[in-house]
Amino acid sequence: MRAAFSAALVEAATRDERVVLLTGDHGYALFDEFRKRCPDQYINAGIAEQNMVGVAAGLAKAGFRPIVYGLSAFVPVRVVEQIKIDVCYEKLPVIFTGDGAGLVYSTLGTSHQSFEDIACLRSVPYIDIMSPCDAHELTACMSTALTLQSPVYMRMGKADLGSVHAKAPSLARGELACVQRGQSRVQFIATGSMVKTACTLGAELDVSVWSAPWIKPLDAGQLGALAASSSAFVTLEEHSAAGGLGAAVLEAISEANPVPVLRIGVGERFSETCGSHAHAMREHGLDLASVRARVEPFVDKWTMSDAC
Repeated sequence: MRAAFSAALVEAATRDERVVLLTGDHGYALFDEFRKRCPDQYINAGIAEQNMVGVAAGLAKAGFRPIVYGLSAFVPVRVVEQIKIDVCYEKLPVIFTGDGAGLVYSTLGTSHQSFEDIACLRSVPYIDIMSPCDAHELTACMSTALTLQSPVYMRMGKADLGSVHAKAPSLARGELACVQRGQSRVQFIATGSMVKTACTLGAELDVSVWSAPWIKPLDAGQLGALAASSSAFVTLEEHSAAGGLGAAVLEAISEANPVPVLRIGVGERFSETCGSHAHAMREHGLDLASVRARVEPFVDKWTMSDAC
């Protein structure tokens, strides 16, 4: 996914000299090709993320298309105020990219883990939130982000779990992508790294799987129609269960077609032990076995309710 991100940056900057990349002293190897091809469009703002957002806002007001890169624990979490006031208040076309979202920086502890970034931004007006599940969705998200004349935040997980799609999906803004069809009237809606887990369980339980490359906006019409033909939803995300995809889905369907929603995500806790990404996922109950233990009885319950 990060290779696709690097390629998308180079392609955008070589096509449009207004594209400027700003980094908070991160991503050196990732940007080797960019610095070689577009040296005058690269700014290392140093470990000064708040200032970097202000610089990006100024560049946007001057007609540039800034792309701000950082670890998601810092962009957006450290700079929510600057994103709100400097960028979103004036609806400036700045793209924020948060790398290492979720629990990927497991060994670095709570300071570098990021499972609140979506929640931090969902209530800020005028900003889109994207969460691609693989390189193909990332390419599609970047392409769309560059056409928008408004702020965008795109979160990326650093762990490359392989492709979900065969090619970049063609999606309208806010639309879900169906990646797997099943016969059950329970639907899985997943985002980012958890789409792979959803696909595995969907195949086992004969459940359709939808990927959510957008968290904000969500296509309320599509979700409402899906809810009208479903008995229940399961949402899966490498993010807090509070304020993330699951909460957005609940809000979108609550008035029109409410159905039960099981939200799989990080609970009300921080990491307490140190280990690999897989270890952190197990600790927070996001590994395949833990998710299966929660999802199977829920799917069985709402499948049986249909039969009755």
